Amino acid sequence: MPSSFKVVAGNSNRPLAEAICAHLGIPLAKASVRRFADMEVFVEIQENVRGQDVFIIQSTSFPTNDHLMELLIITDALRRSSARRITAVIPYFGYARQDRRASGRTPISAKLVANLITHAGVDRVLTLDLHAGQIQGFFDIPTDNLFGAPLMARDIRERLDYKNAMVVSPDVGGVVRARALAKRIDAPLAIVDKRRDRPGESEVMNIIGSVEGRSCILLDDIVDSGGTLVNAAEALLAQGAHEVYAYITHGVLSGGAVARIANSKLKELVITDSIMPTEAVKVARNIRVISIAQLMGEAIERTAQETSVSSLFD
Repeated sequence: MPSSFKVVAGNSNRPLAEAICAHLGIPLAKASVRRFADMEVFVEIQENVRGQDVFIIQSTSFPTNDHLMELLIITDALRRSSARRITAVIPYFGYARQDRRASGRTPISAKLVANLITHAGVDRVLTLDLHAGQIQGFFDIPTDNLFGAPLMARDIRERLDYKNAMVVSPDVGGVVRARALAKRIDAPLAIVDKRRDRPGESEVMNIIGSVEGRSCILLDDIVDSGGTLVNAAEALLAQGAHEVYAYITHGVLSGGAVARIANSKLKELVITDSIMPTEAVKVARNIRVISIAQLMGEAIERTAQETSVSSLFD
């Protein structure tokens, strides 16, 4: 590893930052990220970073605004400390679902956040499974969007009877992502078509594809309330699926999502540690967490050494 290479972590997911550094064989740089009495964020970089390549590991997960401000202020502190290059490693990019104007007089918040990160002084962004790939174009700096599919495919091969598996997209918008995983494990593809007959009424689920007798694997980038996932699992089982698993990159799991999934017919929900798991997630009977530390660590190492990152997608 180059001697000028350092990693700084915010407070959003310190266990992941430590795991990444363990994979890289380097310690976390000493830094203090704390709050004043009025909850203002204060950052102090406690070692020399002048002329060095620095990576900030910070997911903009709940509380999203606090963690975003930490990222911006850490960046400013590093810039004013004369770091040579600053890379924001954002395993989970908050505000990504606000990537377009769904109705009149609404913001495109993902673009605003990209502007904030860029103008704070970040030179490069490294992230994982953006909600919409075109968000890369919101940044005017190099942006690498890694994919969790290779990690998930490996886990499926090791743990499931994938010869009888069928990959299922929980909505039409996720077909490209689901097709990529289906190709990796040589499995057929099905789609859940969801629609509402009237506002306020429950969604009607139609399954495109024959799932009878199959071990179905729902694939998506984000699970938040868990409602769509639970409904999709019930619809698949009603159509004769043998069992239903879900592989989701980012476990937002807000509100009563963990209890909803624990009480559902899902055999297992597999998420990554892009967002730090809560205690409720850790003890849930049918939720399992797999680590992205090696994937992110390899991407950081290749970025620092100016070698190809795209080969990680293979």
